Amino acid sequence: MPIIEVNHFTTRRLQILDPSGVVDEQLMPDLGDEALVGLLCSMLRMRTFDEKALNLQRQGRIGTFGSLRGQEAAQAGLTLNLIDEDWLVPSIREQGVLEGRGLPMHLYYSFCKGDERASQIPDGLNATPQSIPIASQLLHAAGLGMALKLRNEEAAAVGFAGDGATSEGDFHEALNFAGVFGAQTLFYIQNNGWAISVPFSQQTAAETIAQKAFAYGFEGMQVDGNDVLAVYVASRDALDHVRSGKGPYLIEALTYRMESHTTADDHTRYRPAAEVEAWRARDPISRMRTFLSRQGLWDEQQEAELVAKVSAEVEAEVEALEAMPRPPATDIFDYMFAELPATLIEQRQQLIAESRNGK
Repeated sequence: MPIIEVNHFTTRRLQILDPSGVVDEQLMPDLGDEALVGLLCSMLRMRTFDEKALNLQRQGRIGTFGSLRGQEAAQAGLTLNLIDEDWLVPSIREQGVLEGRGLPMHLYYSFCKGDERASQIPDGLNATPQSIPIASQLLHAAGLGMALKLRNEEAAAVGFAGDGATSEGDFHEALNFAGVFGAQTLFYIQNNGWAISVPFSQQTAAETIAQKAFAYGFEGMQVDGNDVLAVYVASRDALDHVRSGKGPYLIEALTYRMESHTTADDHTRYRPAAEVEAWRARDPISRMRTFLSRQGLWDEQQEAELVAKVSAEVEAEVEALEAMPRPPATDIFDYMFAELPATLIEQRQQLIAESRNGK
């Protein structure tokens, strides 16, 4: 019996704007000047909010914080394509997308203080609370995508994760379920090269994460995650695919986190300084700034005015954060279940009693 090639797959990688700020004109998306400038403004907003969070943590005003510095393009390019009906299923580093979709940043800052009220998503924003466990949120994204399909809604559930999450069983279960049942889910993996101190080379023997989608029967592609234009095009096409009922999709955005995993980590203990510097030269904001400047669409005065405006907004969010009344001690029980189990009712009552007694 002859050997027959059953299938053959090719993993594609998209880049439109190179690190020097030069675009491939044939791949350039049809975006007007306002939208192009808006992408840079979005990334600058993310970085400003991010830098403030880092300062707040260093001052002891919030707790552990996971910076997204370096990953702004991977979030801004996607955000521009989202619609109100889409669902976001974030992990710990999606504050840029959440802010871009309307989450007040004082709620995110309060999340970093361990305040349970931060998990009460405002009306009008289809999002689950940020997930701390690794990869478990992808199962939720697959379920939400299945619900959208059953309801015949032209929307997508976007499940976010990092490269480390792809080593978890939950990742594979979510992709397998979505592939078998055709869930309307976009699996959005920001491969920033490091799962805390574990490099990508020790996560998988596969050359890419994108190719894993093919094993589960649906499309996957890789994109330069520091190229906001490439991210925009890739996520636009992927979301159109998912919303139209053609099945799930996986995007692997190649990027790099410039800070430590969180403020509880010290990346200098395991990452070579030369590697960090090499990625600093690929900064997504610098890349887009250079392109827009050459087009006559951006200058230093515009940037100074934007930074001043956003900085004022940031300070207003910090004031809102610190004006929040102290949450009741029972907050840790009040938002997880529609009906609290008997064991937790007992613990809740015990906590109330101890609080009254000053323990």
